[in-house]
Amino acid sequence: MLQTAVVAVRDRARLQEIVGVLLRFGLADLVDTLGLARFAPRGSQPHPEHPLDASRPERLRMALEHLGPSFVKLGQIMATRSDLLAPEWTAALQQLHSHAAPLPWETAQPLIEQSLGLPVEQVFTHFDPVPLASASMAQVYRARLPAAEDRDDRQDQKDGSDSDSTPAASAADIEVVVKVQRPGLRPQIEADLRLLEHLALLAQEQWPQLARYRPREVTRQLGQALREELDFTVEAHNGDAVARHFAAQPEIVVPAIHWALSGPRLLVQDFVPGVPASAVGADPALDGPLLARRGACAFLQMVLRDGLFHADPHPGNLLALPGNRVGFIDFGMVGRLSPQRRRQVLGLMRALVEGQGRSLSGVLLEWAAESEMPGRAPPSAARIEAAVDRFVTRHGPGASNGRLVMSRALQDFMALARETGVALPADMALLLKALITADQVLLQLDPQFDVVQTATPLVKAQLLQRYSLRSLARQRRAAMAQWLELADDAPHTLRLVMQRLRSGRLQADLDIRHIDRLSLALERAATRLALAVVSGAFILGLAPGLLTMGPRLWGIPLFAALGVAGAAASLAVLFTTMRRQKALD
Repeated sequence: MLQTAVVAVRDRARLQEIVGVLLRFGLADLVDTLGLARFAPRGSQPHPEHPLDASRPERLRMALEHLGPSFVKLGQIMATRSDLLAPEWTAALQQLHSHAAPLPWETAQPLIEQSLGLPVEQVFTHFDPVPLASASMAQVYRARLPAAEDRDDRQDQKDGSDSDSTPAASAADIEVVVKVQRPGLRPQIEADLRLLEHLALLAQEQWPQLARYRPREVTRQLGQALREELDFTVEAHNGDAVARHFAAQPEIVVPAIHWALSGPRLLVQDFVPGVPASAVGADPALDGPLLARRGACAFLQMVLRDGLFHADPHPGNLLALPGNRVGFIDFGMVGRLSPQRRRQVLGLMRALVEGQGRSLSGVLLEWAAESEMPGRAPPSAARIEAAVDRFVTRHGPGASNGRLVMSRALQDFMALARETGVALPADMALLLKALITADQVLLQLDPQFDVVQTATPLVKAQLLQRYSLRSLARQRRAAMAQWLELADDAPHTLRLVMQRLRSGRLQADLDIRHIDRLSLALERAATRLALAVVSGAFILGLAPGLLTMGPRLWGIPLFAALGVAGAAASLAVLFTTMRRQKALD
């Protein structure tokens, strides 16, 4: 707790604010568990305006919203961890939103002009001062750019030169959205991250019962996500990368970035004139089933082909456009998958499409090995295989419930991981949550959407590509290169080992699990043995005199009777201990 006090010196005011909010929402038990009660502001108590009769998950959600962007993002990350949290907690955290009171135009305009380096009216032909949306980290506005600005901007990106051509006077303006960051965010977010990282360290070291929630892993993920969101150029690069992946597919629309006007705290991109999935039925020109198929194909291509996917495809970020095109916007939160992760995703998809549970069991065992923690027994392989068999029976081909609903199957899969004790890797938890959200949006477009029919060709294509002659040859070349490197290193390593063996200088550095506990147990045993030896020496020295001294009971000296009783008790304890040890063996 001394370290907590040292950390709190720098950010004491923020820590008191956090503790005060938790207490106001009736979360005193959480404050006590984290050892933060002494940082409570004077007079802190539940405020009557807050519904303290709500469930604990709901009160936690409201407290996180009240604490600002760092804690909202923390809750959103935890909402993806159905493998760790019970459904009532993830359901509550999924309702988190980061709405905030809009900044007045008098405050926002100087921020925009500071990033632009020019007055707003010199850059935009029109700028609506009423924000489209206002969140805890940023506000979004509608505006229009002259067509010449757009053409010059794109030309600058291609060759770095200025364009001398001037657009026709009747050229239409470019509709754009302007995203501006709220002022003063970074200091507060950095303070929050310092406090959360320290609390995560305390939780994992001092409260083993909290370690299964992987607080340090979650705070690392939170820090990375928040620092990326504070730099709008990261979001812009994400959007550009996805746009390049779909450049040959005009049915998928990703807004273009106006790089000449964008920076770390200001983002200018094309406006996408789409409608959310819930409004598609009102427009007879839009084909819901076709939009669902295109959206599903695009998302699966992001995951299986590109390894870069939209991590928050809620209805406001996945839009239906004229011509039955699908638009993806807001790439502030993306996920990245390594080739190994994509192979594991293929194992999951194959279990759902083809009923191949063995590959899925292997994936779960890999994750169990990755997430193994000291002091906890690894999940049982037999238990995992049995759970996977039940999962495939319930959701695989020929399942009794008929058509596969992806979101329901993935929710069951995360429950399976929680029940078997397998903690999902953070990138996979993010992916599964994104797949669940995307599937729910697609079902709004087409309530009879068949994800298996859409996914089967993509899964088979990825499997064929993985096991194609070219891919196998590439894997063989990589394996041969590794073997050659090993063969080059082996003689030198063996020679070094032999030399050290001859000179007696070979050392081994062994890391034995729980060695600290073993050392403590040995130290205690040695102390007890020393006390026993000293006590025995005193008893042996005093015994001859004590046996004839003192009062007598039924003619037997009292000290002699006590000695016999003590010896009998010692023999009984020794006999019981030996029987227990034999039973354990």
